[in-house]
Amino acid sequence: MEKKQKVLILCSGNSARSQMAEGFLREMAGDRFEVMSAGTEPAEEVNPLAVTVMQEDGIDISSQQPKDLSLYLGKTFIHYLIIVCSKAHDACPRVWPGLMSENNRLYWPVDDPAAVEGSEEERLEAFRSARNELRDELAAWVASL
Repeated sequence: MEKKQKVLILCSGNSARSQMAEGFLREMAGDRFEVMSAGTEPAEEVNPLAVTVMQEDGIDISSQQPKDLSLYLGKTFIHYLIIVCSKAHDACPRVWPGLMSENNRLYWPVDDPAAVEGSEEERLEAFRSARNELRDELAAWVASL
């Protein structure tokens, strides 16, 4: 049996985008990948609206917790690094110790749904949009491997 490849998904707060991506990738290809996520400035908790919109897609991320990038940087060999926000892209080291190849560093900037202000429904729509963008990116990526 082949060992699962490790994927680290990174954003700034590790409270929404990277958590949703982690949930999707586990659902889509958890048999192929060990999926982790982290943030450059992790929040205290996963954003409740991220949990809500993922539940709409049948994926439960309510038990996931934000983690600091320092848990993995230089300590964990990873096959793929997926960065889902520009703030984390700017803060993340260009050379990742333990990353198999720089070609395995993927950058998919997704607008931060937590930054959207407005009614609850407007905010939910922002989270749904981010969720859908991440789901589509991940599905295309997994299919390409």
